[in-house]
Amino acid sequence: MKKLDYYAKLLELGRISRREFIGRAVAFGATTALATTMAGKALRAATPKRGGTLRVALGEGSTTDSLDPATYGTNYTLFVGYGLHNYLTEVSNTGELAPELCESWDASDDAVTWTFKLRKGIEFHNGKTMDAADVVASFNHHRGEDTISPAKVILDPVVEIKADGKNTVVFSLREGNADFPYIVSDYHIAILPAKDGGVEWESGTGTGGYILESYEPGVLARLKRNPNYWKEGRAHFDGAEVLAIIDPAARTNALTTNEVDAISRVELKTADRLALNPDIRLEETSGGAHYTVPMRTDTPPFDDNHVRMALKLALDREKMLQTILRGHGSVGNDHPIGLAYRYHATEDELPQRVYDPDKARWHLKQAGLSSLKVDLSAADAAFNGAVDAAVIYKEHAREAGIEINVIREPNDGYWESIWMKKPWCMSYWDGRLTEDMMLSTVYAGTAPWNESFWKHPRFDELLVAARAELDDAKRREMYVEMQRIVSNEGGGITPMFNSYVFAMRTNVQHGPMAANWTLDGNKGMERWWFA
Repeated sequence: MKKLDYYAKLLELGRISRREFIGRAVAFGATTALATTMAGKALRAATPKRGGTLRVALGEGSTTDSLDPATYGTNYTLFVGYGLHNYLTEVSNTGELAPELCESWDASDDAVTWTFKLRKGIEFHNGKTMDAADVVASFNHHRGEDTISPAKVILDPVVEIKADGKNTVVFSLREGNADFPYIVSDYHIAILPAKDGGVEWESGTGTGGYILESYEPGVLARLKRNPNYWKEGRAHFDGAEVLAIIDPAARTNALTTNEVDAISRVELKTADRLALNPDIRLEETSGGAHYTVPMRTDTPPFDDNHVRMALKLALDREKMLQTILRGHGSVGNDHPIGLAYRYHATEDELPQRVYDPDKARWHLKQAGLSSLKVDLSAADAAFNGAVDAAVIYKEHAREAGIEINVIREPNDGYWESIWMKKPWCMSYWDGRLTEDMMLSTVYAGTAPWNESFWKHPRFDELLVAARAELDDAKRREMYVEMQRIVSNEGGGITPMFNSYVFAMRTNVQHGPMAANWTLDGNKGMERWWFA
């Protein structure tokens, strides 16, 4: 019966079909009548219900957070933002790209001109009907000279955006981009109401399933359901409370004591114990999320690639994966394109880097050094276990003649005061939908979030060429070469890709779970419901 209950839960969550459940149940000895009854019960449980307030605690958030989507940078701002806003396109909970505020899109043969037809009659929270002018203003919010948005770099190929009537928007690109419908789903590019030649973001007004009631950055956001939400079968809760609880023990305790209904960033050291609680369900999804240890390549000694290579070779990735992630992930190879991407470089194309203290010493010698002493800034705001990971790295590096001084930094303000400020620190990326979006956001020479301040002319040349290349084989060759360049010459160490491990009380129900972000693509507020 335990196996039948297990498959009934999979049916309830939408992970297997009714036919598949009945077939498995009969194979395990159940009668067809019993299997049919159990399937009906599971499917009834899977039917969304309205009501209740969803309380979510996230392991990120800062007092410097803003409601401006151009500043979104943590899962806290994403989770709140996805509750408030919609985008032209979205990644569905089954992983496909789908239209959201647009109803369709079309491209010219050379993928230079893209035309998006908008849905009609959709209202912002303030009652204004969304139209093409709002879409144009929302995109231009990320394109101006003074913008601080990281989306500016992925929109750089756009040379013109124009409205063609009330319900059509046309994008003209400098060169073709086969991935452009993915780009317009970027979490920064929320569609906001146009106002005074710009957009109005201060109030949190959007077209999303929830309306902002109150917002205390880095602490708590309260939202209520949008009674005029345009999506059928979404936004089932009456409201939501989104809390920032950085400390993993406090976050876990909030879940076990029923103070919250779901948490992100389950502490993997205690995950097995948490899973024994009959009122709690662990969830795990895998996408492009990964940890990095970026070095500022404009700052000595990290401006020497031999030093960077020594540090890459002085880390035992397998041991870190088992110690920090308890195996919930895979080892990295010092580039951000993991197994989930279609153009991921295979072992034959780019051999996996392994722990090699002797080779690390050789690289130090090439840099004119017999030993090396460096500071590494770390805080668990970067990721769960970041400080522990830094200490483990310190132990591994000692064998290569490298002394790492781990500096424990404060959690609050880490992303504003430490990341991209200190020469070497711990960092984290949730990945992006495509190779181009990931590489353009973090590794392009002009990228605002180029966390290692790394510039490489050949890489930048390939990045532009691959974006416009429509021949899939040639495109793959380019992305593999870029991964090779980043791995062997880049300014960051990517020790491992992490699975998203989060938890919720068993009365929280959901369908298939998206893997592009944590918490069902950070859209749990819209997609989940209470049993």
